[in-house]
Amino acid sequence: MGTLTYDSKLVVSFDDRVLAHLQTVIWAKLRRGEPFAFTWTESASTSGFGRTSVWLSPSIPVAFEYFGGRAPRLNPAWVQAMNRSANSAGGLTVVPEPTDSGPEPGA
Repeated sequence: MGTLTYDSKLVVSFDDRVLAHLQTVIWAKLRRGEPFAFTWTESASTSGFGRTSVWLSPSIPVAFEYFGGRAPRLNPAWVQAMNRSANSAGGLTVVPEPTDSGPEPGA
């Protein structure tokens, strides 16, 4: 489990693989100077909260720390799905990872 630290105050844990995909999307938007909302859900038993939302902007520090020593392999379809989420009115959410079922028969 890695952590995302927001504004040096809020620390939330994510699986390293999820965190790597979030980092890719978040950095791309912040690099372009695009502020946006990010909402995630957690077990109420672990954090005391069920859902958290933050406003991410280039002026607020965000840090990513990973438990594992190797960078997880990125799934481009998952990055794209999270990008669509980040660009929506509701903002970025952790969407389910798309499965790669391979090429369509006859394609």
